[in-house]
Amino acid sequence: MKNKPKNKKIDKTISKVIILSLFISMIVGSVFGFLISLAVIQYSKNSGEEGFFGNNLLKNNSEEDQTKDGLSQEANEINTVEVVKKANPAVVSIIVSKDIPILERYYENPFEGLEGFEEFFGPFGIGTPQIREKGTEKREIGGGSGFFISSDGYLVTNKHVVADEEAEYTVFTNEGEKFEAQILDRDPLYDIAILKIDPAAKKLPYLELGDSKNLNVGQTVIAIGNALGEFRNTVSKGIVSGLKRNIKAEDGFGHSENLSELIQTDAAINQGNSGGPLLNLQGEVIGVNIAMASSAENIGFALPVNLVKSVAESVKQEGKIVRPFIGIRYLMNNKIIAEENNLDYDYGALIQRGDQVGQLAIIPGSPADKAGLLENDLILEIDGKKIEESYTPSAAIANKKPGDKITLKIWSKGEIKEIGLFLEEHKN
Repeated sequence: MKNKPKNKKIDKTISKVIILSLFISMIVGSVFGFLISLAVIQYSKNSGEEGFFGNNLLKNNSEEDQTKDGLSQEANEINTVEVVKKANPAVVSIIVSKDIPILERYYENPFEGLEGFEEFFGPFGIGTPQIREKGTEKREIGGGSGFFISSDGYLVTNKHVVADEEAEYTVFTNEGEKFEAQILDRDPLYDIAILKIDPAAKKLPYLELGDSKNLNVGQTVIAIGNALGEFRNTVSKGIVSGLKRNIKAEDGFGHSENLSELIQTDAAINQGNSGGPLLNLQGEVIGVNIAMASSAENIGFALPVNLVKSVAESVKQEGKIVRPFIGIRYLMNNKIIAEENNLDYDYGALIQRGDQVGQLAIIPGSPADKAGLLENDLILEIDGKKIEESYTPSAAIANKKPGDKITLKIWSKGEIKEIGLFLEEHKN
């Protein structure tokens, strides 16, 4: 009985030793495990082999740095810089100038020459304010962007940039050279114009035209232009946000235009960027910047470059832009429009007049008029291909020529008809 207290003391000592041993083991194990992990990571870095669980840490980091264009972030940045360096000399600013009347304010005495009034009102009399013209002066009234498509001075811009036939247009290169520009032609269907400058014996830098047919949503693009008409050769970068967009563009002066087949991008398209190039990472033009959505952020639009190719070739071969046309105004049909107009189909192009006075549904004397098309007819197919948002009547005839025959399948007054017509040249 006397030994019991002594045994309890021994038990407590043993417990303390065990707890201390476990604590030391945990510390040693943690340190040892940490050192092993460092060794494994270092080995993976040095050998390039996969580590535990089949993952190489460097490889995973590299994959995370990959961009959607298959380049690392660093390589993508270097490539963008190189594209901009090569493209900048071929991108120009277009300044619009015009003779503007100088207006002078003066006062006219309505009682001049009437006896007694001058004496009554004193030597200064009274007068009513009037405005009169006192000569003219040349002023800058606008600006835009453009780019060379050949070394001999042909360049592309938007039609709305050079719409004023009484104005003068001056081209400024990125190096500060100044050239007077000649308007060769304005496209009657699309917002494109072809200009020409005389570089004398000098060969100009120009941009290669790419292919807009195989664009992908998410593809990286670069926009260059004369932002706000002030910041020459401003560069912005983004992606293709959408394809085959249809919009109604307004110029702020009451004029509007329906544009189709557009590229949507989140690359900044500011006022003044109109007519500038939209480039891919190979430095090729895949679009012509045309408009921005004023009620939203980072929504801009560009014309597909394949439309520009045919225009450029037409000007070089014919000396003007030759476009075939049907002679209709139309609204692309959908479920909502079909319900509102009691249509049997929710696709196609509905022939309708425009919003402004004089914008008729069928242009008098046009191929559509001669073929007997009517307002509110619904075009379902052209040459056997379904007409829808991604394939409009304009797109259907974009690569055709005046004189070509097309066949239209239409829904007219509740009946399906097939009508053939011959395309004619669009006249301004």
